[in-house]
Amino acid sequence: MPPKNAVKKYKPRSIYHVYNRGAGKQNIFKDEEDYKTLLGYFKFYLTPIDLQGSSLKVAPSRVLKNHALKIELIAYCLMSNHFHLILYQEEIDSINSFLRSVATKYAMYFNRKYKRTGHLFEGIYKAVLMKTEEQLLHLSKYIHRNPLEILPTGMILEGYKYSSYGNYLKQFTQTWVKSEKVMSVFNRVDHEYSSYKEFVEKNEEIIKFKEVLLDY
Repeated sequence: MPPKNAVKKYKPRSIYHVYNRGAGKQNIFKDEEDYKTLLGYFKFYLTPIDLQGSSLKVAPSRVLKNHALKIELIAYCLMSNHFHLILYQEEIDSINSFLRSVATKYAMYFNRKYKRTGHLFEGIYKAVLMKTEEQLLHLSKYIHRNPLEILPTGMILEGYKYSSYGNYLKQFTQTWVKSEKVMSVFNRVDHEYSSYKEFVEKNEEIIKFKEVLLDY
């Protein structure tokens, strides 16, 4: 029987929680360069070609596929041995095509750097369709809270460098991160929070949070 969420029946114009980890739970990021390399691939593949600049021009036979018009990266968090993404896809095969491009490039980089061979990731990535706005909103909270368990004493959540949380707090802008779908839900629904930061960092209603999020 395939692992849970490994069999994906995709829908166009839909949002998915996508996640995977290293084979055998090994680290897929060992230093800052590794994190920045994967983020660089996100940026490259999700930046429209006409905005990439002349420095990225290569021979026609070596042009890499661009996914900017078919994929939106809504949120992300990279941890040492796994990652979480929220992706919107325009067409039925957009996520599969995008992740194949990114995973192949990153695995090649990682294997070359660390002089290793074989699979880097634990099989095919997992993907879960977001069925409701409430599920999407709480998923963004779950993803942005992921680093809490590994942060050094005294380090605040917004100080974690390898998630999209800073985009949501307007601390920096990665143009290839599209927070609008989550923030439009947060700003529209009735809730008691004064800000997205308060929503993410307050720990109440954790049981309801898990019920909404993990009803896969």
